[in-house]
Amino acid sequence: MFKLSEIKELIKLLDQTSSVHELEIESEGMKLAIRKPDRAEADGMAIQATPYAYPFTPAPQPQTPQPHAAPAVVTEIPAAPQQPASPEGALHKIVSPMVGTFYSAASPETPSFVNVGDRVSEKSTVCIIEAMKLMNELEAEVRGEIVSVLAENGQLVEYGQPLFLVKPE
Repeated sequence: MFKLSEIKELIKLLDQTSSVHELEIESEGMKLAIRKPDRAEADGMAIQATPYAYPFTPAPQPQTPQPHAAPAVVTEIPAAPQQPASPEGALHKIVSPMVGTFYSAASPETPSFVNVGDRVSEKSTVCIIEAMKLMNELEAEVRGEIVSVLAENGQLVEYGQPLFLVKPE
């Protein structure tokens, strides 16, 4: 399992050296490959982590340019965009920031993080998205009341897919 902080540190180290241009690490059934871009490629560092069983194709992500000459750019997963659910803009959509498996609770024995009618704050955990065996807690990012849960427990969700509708306060 690769932690985001470890991946970022490896990227920094790779960016600081001129003799190493590609790094591959295999651990616990996962493979992480990081390579520096050629001058002809767009500014960015290619990162791919795949389980042995099937290839992983990451969803296209926007790249953040860096101020120095030939930078290594980390593609960040953007925060859940705030989009109105209706023409009036009355409801806020909480969307999936990544492809993964939606879990409404921390374990099968525990109650759901939120249900319809529950009030949430900006820091309230609403679900977990499992991606590459990493459990990512998703926060509401808005204060309000849960109006609808749009995903089912154990369902595969896509990047940008609406998961909850919240009536903001």
